[in-house]
Amino acid sequence: MSDHITYCYPTASVLRRTGPAPQLQLAGYNEIEKVQLPEFFRGSLEQSYITARCLITLSNVVKANFTLTPAQASLLKDPIVTAGADKLRFEGFSHCAGVYARVDVLPGGHSGVFPASGTVNVDFNQPMINALGGIGRNDRLQLSVGAQEISVQSTPATKVVERKVPLPVKWIKGLTTVQLFLSAANVAHRFNKVQLLQLFQSIPGANVKADYYLVQQGNKPMFSPARAANAICIGGVHRLKLLEPLLPLTDELQVFVHPDMQSTTWQLYFGSVRFSLTLSREAWRGFSGEGAALESLIAEVPDELVSAIDKYGYVNQEFNATLLAVNEQISFDQIDQLTGRLAAMGLLGYDLDENSYFYRRLPFKLSRIMSLNPRMKDALQLLEDDKVMITSITAGKVEARVAGTGITHTVILEEDRARCTCTWYAKNQGQRGSCKHILAVKKKADQHF
Repeated sequence: MSDHITYCYPTASVLRRTGPAPQLQLAGYNEIEKVQLPEFFRGSLEQSYITARCLITLSNVVKANFTLTPAQASLLKDPIVTAGADKLRFEGFSHCAGVYARVDVLPGGHSGVFPASGTVNVDFNQPMINALGGIGRNDRLQLSVGAQEISVQSTPATKVVERKVPLPVKWIKGLTTVQLFLSAANVAHRFNKVQLLQLFQSIPGANVKADYYLVQQGNKPMFSPARAANAICIGGVHRLKLLEPLLPLTDELQVFVHPDMQSTTWQLYFGSVRFSLTLSREAWRGFSGEGAALESLIAEVPDELVSAIDKYGYVNQEFNATLLAVNEQISFDQIDQLTGRLAAMGLLGYDLDENSYFYRRLPFKLSRIMSLNPRMKDALQLLEDDKVMITSITAGKVEARVAGTGITHTVILEEDRARCTCTWYAKNQGQRGSCKHILAVKKKADQHF
C-alpha cells in the first residue's frame, strides 16, 4: 500500500463564538469508512473545447441503439462520472450495452481541487448538450462534480445542473465484462491524423451485418470485407462512425485488441484528454452478457478479504494488482480472484495506457456478485442439488456428469480447455464464458483438490 495518505474532511473545522463561550468544532476523517462527501471536484477544464466535444460524443454513444427497441432504450440513462487520483472519468454504454465509451481528463487537463473521491451517475439532457455545444475554442468551462449532481458553466448566465439518476443494472454487468476485456487487450496499431482520416474514409456508408477487417496496404490502413494476414476483425464496423466528429481534432489513434478479438478499443488522444470507444465482437452482443468474470468466481475467497481490498481501492483510488500482490504478500492467483470479484460488482475500471485498474466508487454489496452472474448462481444451485458427479480424475483431466432436465450432460476439463454437451456450449464454444455445467464441475473439482 502507499506510504502516503490524503485526508479529506467532509466539512471545515470552525471556531464558533456564539453563546456564552467559544466552541471549537473539529471535522473528522476516517480513511477506511466511505463517508459521503458533498463534492468530488471543483474547478475548470484546461481543454474546454476538446473536452466538451468528447462529452457530446459520449452522449451520442449513450443515445446510440444497435439492437434495442425504443421502449427498452428509454430505460437506460447517461454518463457515470468518477473523480479521484487527480483524474476525471466520464463513462457510458450504448443502449444495447455493446459499445462502451470513456472520456479521461488527466492531470494537466483541469485546474481545480478534489475535496474527495467518488462516483455519480447523471442524465445529460438537452440543456447540458446545448451548453457543451456552445463552448468555443477560447472559452473556459467550469465544472463541479458532486455526490448528487454535476454542473457546468462557461458564463454566469449559462450554468446547467444535472441530477443523480439510478445506475442501470445492465450497465453494472457491462462494466464487469468490458474492464476484464480491456485488461487482456494489447495495442495493435498507432495511427497519426492523416492515417486515421484515411482509415475512417473506408467505413461503408450503410450499416453492414458481415464482418469487416482492419488491414494495412503498405502504410495505408483501411477496412475491408476480405480477411488478410494479421487482420483485426471488427464486428459492426459502422459503430465506429460515432467517432467521426472527433477525428479532425485528434492527435493520434491507438487500436487495442483482445487476444481472442472479443473486443476492440479505439483510443483517441487530445493532449491531456483521451476518448476511448470499445466495441463488442458483434453489434448485437452487449458486454453485459459475455460472462468474462465467471472464472474468477469459482474459487472460494473470504468476504472479509474482498471487503478489505475494496477499502484499499477506495483509499488509494488506483488498483495495481501486481504491486498489491507483492506489497501485501498475496498470491497472484488470489489477487486475480479478488480483482474479478471487485470487477464483477462494477467497482473497477481499467486504464489501457497505465496498464492498471482504477477504483470506481459504487454501492458495495457482496450479494450483488451472484445476482449479476446468473450462470454462476445456477452452477451453485446444481451443486446444492447434488446434480454434479465427477466420474474420473487423472493427471490434467477431469470428466463429470451433470444432471439436467430430462438429460445428463457430459463435461470434460483438460488442461486449459473445457467442453460440455449442452446447447449453450455448442452455440458459443466458450467464447461468451463457461456454461453453468462447466462452472459447477470446475468448482467441485477445485474443492476436491
